[in-house]
Amino acid sequence: MRDVRVSEKVVIGPGHPLVLICGPCVIEEKPVMATTAEHLKLVTERLGLPLIFKSSYEKDNRSSENLYKGPGLMEGLRVLSWIRREYDLPVLSDVHRETDCAPAAEVLDVLQIPAYLCQQTSLLLAAGRTGKTINVKKGQFLAPHNMSSAISKLESSGNRRILLTERGSCFGYNNLVADITSVPIMQDLGYPVVFDAGHIVRKYGIPSQDPSGGAPRFIPHLIRVGVAAGANALFFETHPNPQQARCDAATQVPLEEVEGILTEAMELASLVRRWGRA
Repeated sequence: MRDVRVSEKVVIGPGHPLVLICGPCVIEEKPVMATTAEHLKLVTERLGLPLIFKSSYEKDNRSSENLYKGPGLMEGLRVLSWIRREYDLPVLSDVHRETDCAPAAEVLDVLQIPAYLCQQTSLLLAAGRTGKTINVKKGQFLAPHNMSSAISKLESSGNRRILLTERGSCFGYNNLVADITSVPIMQDLGYPVVFDAGHIVRKYGIPSQDPSGGAPRFIPHLIRVGVAAGANALFFETHPNPQQARCDAATQVPLEEVEGILTEAMELASLVRRWGRA
């Protein structure tokens, strides 16, 4: 498994510290973004945990055209550029179409391919050609070894700065489960693996603003499982007031609970790394 350098301070791979990818699901008003970025920076610096700030400038897979999708490409990139500069943090956002990749790469340290687009050849090639780190979320409809296809497409563009994310597998129509074997299976494909504990607990078919649309109380349990399996990075979303979040309200961790969750994760990660399993 190769190392992937995201920025001067953040390297993801075997033998390196656990890395956190975290932030609000979608870019909201500036006070929400500033509060979240400042708190995450303070907590992760205190714990010695490298941080990549995540927030999407667009969520293109909402269940209704009337729901908030984000500020859009240009305004969203302005916000992420400000966060990158103001808080000295690498930043990540989803990209949904080929034409987004070049302008997004001018700001983002990591371009993320959403799970439902992980087989989109044209998008993967355009993202790969930017030379930036590409985080591909495994589609919930794919077996982990099938991610070799996404890898092949990115490598054909000359890009080997690749991360693979486990975010759950279909269990019936509206539920996801964590297949923890995905972590070592995808690592065997040659690249670091991110474990997304938040989207696994989403209850699809129920609006994300409905409290029954997710089961966030299980996120700390899943994080511990992902770390124990040897994941190289963790992914979850957080918000100062999840009930008022404009997207994925039912699956975001309250900002005030982040430090406790990460403290446990870091203790477990230290043990796993002493054993040489990550």
